[in-house]
Amino acid sequence: MELQDKNISLKNNKVHHVLAYSYFSFFLLFLVGVFLDIFFPIKIFQGSSIKFFGLIFLFLASILVLWAQMTSRNLNKENLTKDTFYRGPYCFTRSPTHWGLFLLTLGFGFVANAGFVVLCTIISFFITKFIFLKREEDILARKYGAPYLEYKKKIKF
Repeated sequence: MELQDKNISLKNNKVHHVLAYSYFSFFLLFLVGVFLDIFFPIKIFQGSSIKFFGLIFLFLASILVLWAQMTSRNLNKENLTKDTFYRGPYCFTRSPTHWGLFLLTLGFGFVANAGFVVLCTIISFFITKFIFLKREEDILARKYGAPYLEYKKKIKF
């Protein structure tokens, strides 16, 4: 039983598991927002100009997510320095995929003029920021040590 508990503990300390839960929370709350908007539609925007911004968010968010995923795949784990992490969109933020998901779902909410989608997007952003991203950064700090902590000091956002 002890070995099984240890395996579960190790499994839960992998970055990819934490990210999967984070992405799932975005998806789940997005579905909740869509469901609520179907049954209780709240239109929060009057003009059509917000739809234009929503389309821009959808486009930019898609590019950001793809860029972040391509950059993180090519991480050189040998001879780590703080500059190892300072590449692609990671030069601007430590969590570009989460920003991309936020902008993607927010953009959809704007295009659909769906108040509950916008609200659930904001809620999911704060849940992932304060629960999952905190845990992810703790795991990365333990895994990569000083180079990651230096990078974290340099990139605050």
